[in-house]
Amino acid sequence: MQTISKRILVTGGAGFLGSHLCEALLGRGYEVLCVDNFFTGTRANVAHLLDNKGFELMRHDVTFPLYVEVDEIYNLACPASPIHYQHDPVQTTKTSVHGAINMLGLAKRLRAKILQASTSEIYGDPTVHPQREDYWGHVNPIGLRSCYDEGKRCAETLFFDYYRQHGMRIKVARIFNTYGPRMHPNDGRVVSNFVVQALRNEPITIYGDGSQTRSFCYVGDLIDGLLKLMESPDDFTGPVNLGNPDEFSILELAQKVIALTGSRSKIVRRPLPEDDPKQRQPDISLARERLRWAPRVSLEEGLPHTIAYFRE
Repeated sequence: MQTISKRILVTGGAGFLGSHLCEALLGRGYEVLCVDNFFTGTRANVAHLLDNKGFELMRHDVTFPLYVEVDEIYNLACPASPIHYQHDPVQTTKTSVHGAINMLGLAKRLRAKILQASTSEIYGDPTVHPQREDYWGHVNPIGLRSCYDEGKRCAETLFFDYYRQHGMRIKVARIFNTYGPRMHPNDGRVVSNFVVQALRNEPITIYGDGSQTRSFCYVGDLIDGLLKLMESPDDFTGPVNLGNPDEFSILELAQKVIALTGSRSKIVRRPLPEDDPKQRQPDISLARERLRWAPRVSLEEGLPHTIAYFRE
């Protein structure tokens, strides 16, 4: 008896995370509809998938309704780096909020399961460390980062209101710093910034004294977490933290990148940007317990793959 393949929609599917997710879903034998407006995503990220019979690429902006037939939806559409989301902050908020409304409306019509790619940024500059899912966050609602932070917070609100009001099957993942091949070289994120600067032997820019911390999750681990969350029982909605709990200072990261690239770069310091979080580390107890998920790739293992991608 032939099994019927699921058809899965991935919004933001030509982006860094989206392209890896499309690849993983195709690897499981699913049909994938990849939707992207190519603001930060690129055709190059999914070019190797275009010959796959199960893959379809559509140019579309999620701030407008979409009429397609699918079984599951992964909503990843939104610029995720400060350089990109601050370029047009009004559009960033609309992508999170209108995008969530449009995708939830589609999921409601189709009775489809839907996953929201939320973010650790909903915790803001946290007063609790490490961050657990029951922490409500410490966010400036009118700052430069608010278009992203508050947009994602509102999207979570919408997901849970649709869940309570319409009994929909939802999943919410709070994604912490993720890195790996296919990161945008000019996205202003710390890993891509440092790697590009090191490969060009340019000064490596650190904001503040470099003591602020981040936790870096390799893209393969994160995608595994998203798939496990989507496949979890319907009574588990999240939100659930997905990230690597190993914490590094920004200065440590810069030193690792210089060592691994053999760069002649020197470290230079700049003032700390507004509302930049001092600490960021996920408590992943919930993911360990409910999804049997934990990251396996260390920073020492993941960075060489990322550096090799940028060398090319």
